[in-house]
Amino acid sequence: MRTVETLIADIEREARRTDFPIDRPVYEKAGRDPVRPILCAGSLAAPLAVFGRDLGKDEVAAGEPLIGAGGRLVRVGIYEAWNGEPPPKSDRRVEAALEHALLTNTVPYKPPGNKAYATSVKERFRPFVAELLANHWKGEHVITLGTEAFQWFAPYADESAFETFWRRDDRYEGEIGCVVTARTAAGNARKPLTILPLPHPSPLNQRWYKQFSGLLARRLASLRAGFS
Repeated sequence: MRTVETLIADIEREARRTDFPIDRPVYEKAGRDPVRPILCAGSLAAPLAVFGRDLGKDEVAAGEPLIGAGGRLVRVGIYEAWNGEPPPKSDRRVEAALEHALLTNTVPYKPPGNKAYATSVKERFRPFVAELLANHWKGEHVITLGTEAFQWFAPYADESAFETFWRRDDRYEGEIGCVVTARTAAGNARKPLTILPLPHPSPLNQRWYKQFSGLLARRLASLRAGFS
């Protein structure tokens, strides 16, 4: 039976097959192999996944997705939703939040600078990320962070419906369904998912940064009510 460890090994094998842009100096500073993927963190049994664009320097240093300034907002929000109080200030990683969510990205590598990966790179690693979500993770609700993360799911649905949804003023309160497909030894797996978009939590996202924690809290409160 394939495991996440097998999946990670397959991603690394694909990364070594042909070069693509990786921010190698950041990996070297962190003492990490640039082609070793940082695929996910959290619980495969969690009912919720949080899906970002790609890794930043803090994520490479820590070896986990969503752990920089924006990622901490996500982790704090998850912790507060399940515990009813803020996490200890000494807990910079907010590791307890990982009991309740799986954290991952469109591509398990850091691109040079702060630019998103080209579509060709995202498509190259799409089968592996799809396998993680469809075959290994047990949940069905995905909070996406920003445009790139949301649009990653468009090929699994009516793309025009995704485009129409994204133009809605209430897109950060609504939800849209899709069916992720992934290859397995027994054939293609199909898994229905509910996508709940939010803006990217980067401090550089001036329009939405100050609103992000409130938007996330409302998403999580609604989800928790549905899970219980």
